[in-house]
Amino acid sequence: MGKRKDMALPVRLRDVVDAMDAPVDGWMAYINRRTGEIVSFSEDDVAFHDDDDGDILPDWQAEMVIKAKEVEASDDFVQLPDKFDIHEYAIMERFCYGVDDDRLRQDLLDAIKGSGAFRRFKGMIRRRGLEQAWWTYRDAAIETIATDFLEMEGIPFQHN
Repeated sequence: MGKRKDMALPVRLRDVVDAMDAPVDGWMAYINRRTGEIVSFSEDDVAFHDDDDGDILPDWQAEMVIKAKEVEASDDFVQLPDKFDIHEYAIMERFCYGVDDDRLRQDLLDAIKGSGAFRRFKGMIRRRGLEQAWWTYRDAAIETIATDFLEMEGIPFQHN
């Protein structure tokens, strides 16, 4: 995974959204305020603090450890919003409330209650033909979070 994008300002909003939408727990993404470079790595990469550890790591991971240390030591990098900042459950709930059909809206809201909410929700939107509408809505919500973040940090971006 460890994607590293050497970029220039303004950054592409899509690149920021993609970096924020990490599919793995413990994955972190950062952006350099001055250059627009986006880096991502795991919490495990950050955990290596002894320089001698580089001898036992594969080359790709040793590079990630070096980059993680560089990010930690620099004030130029700022962490992108992660899954805790994104609040996917709240996005899912807003999507449900936005459904026009009263019965379908209530069925969706019932599906997201309690344990297993994400699994039930995804099954229901698939059965009801709402999967594309959900992914479009979710993507727009994450894009809004990214836009707000970049504006707050004063990082210029473009929408393509």
